[in-house]
Amino acid sequence: DGEVHINELKNGNTEMFWNPTSEVRRQRLKRHIVLFEEQTDFESERLWQHVTSAINKGDQHKATQEKFVLEEEQRNAARERRESGTEWKPLLFQHDAMTNEWRYKYEDLRPWDPLNDIAQFEKDGILQTMERHLSTRMSNHKATCINNQITRHKRSAKDCRRRKTSDQPSNHSQNTESSCSTPESVQELSDDDGKYLGFESLCAQCGKEMNHLKEIHSAVLSLQKAQQDIHR
Repeated sequence: DGEVHINELKNGNTEMFWNPTSEVRRQRLKRHIVLFEEQTDFESERLWQHVTSAINKGDQHKATQEKFVLEEEQRNAARERRESGTEWKPLLFQHDAMTNEWRYKYEDLRPWDPLNDIAQFEKDGILQTMERHLSTRMSNHKATCINNQITRHKRSAKDCRRRKTSDQPSNHSQNTESSCSTPESVQELSDDDGKYLGFESLCAQCGKEMNHLKEIHSAVLSLQKAQQDIHR
């Protein structure tokens, strides 16, 4: 975000190459970084700290030395893995055999949706998007609850069939069998059918999570309104 000049050594002329205006600075994306003390040994800021320090002091010789030390350590580590037959397994990247390139495992190439996407953030090296619409997440959880209900009904029906095939059947056992529900077609139930069978209250977690998501959504809208007021 500072001025950049081109210095022509042959004739000593200096030319302005880049001069960010205040408008450019305002449009710059906000930078979020992990605190230095929370970084692991192989994160860039910590790994290259001595090289960076030398560059900031204008000591190119020291920077070159520190860079050589880092690269030599990496060569030695690779040599030791090769000799011991240890396979290197990257945590965040995978090799694409078609293009012979390394690709980020969790890349999201869909276009940014300003109506649904709120912010992008990184957690444990994984890029994620905070979304406004959480219906998909809730519907997945609802489906899980319904499946659990269906499983319990199937288990109940199975117990009924076992009573039906008892060694000494009686009128009483036949009446018991006929009173049991038979969910042969339960897999094809719609939401309305689910309500008829008592699925309308899927589970307590659904209600708690829905209320929690509503609170988050309300808080986000409040923050957005405050940002708009600040901009005005």
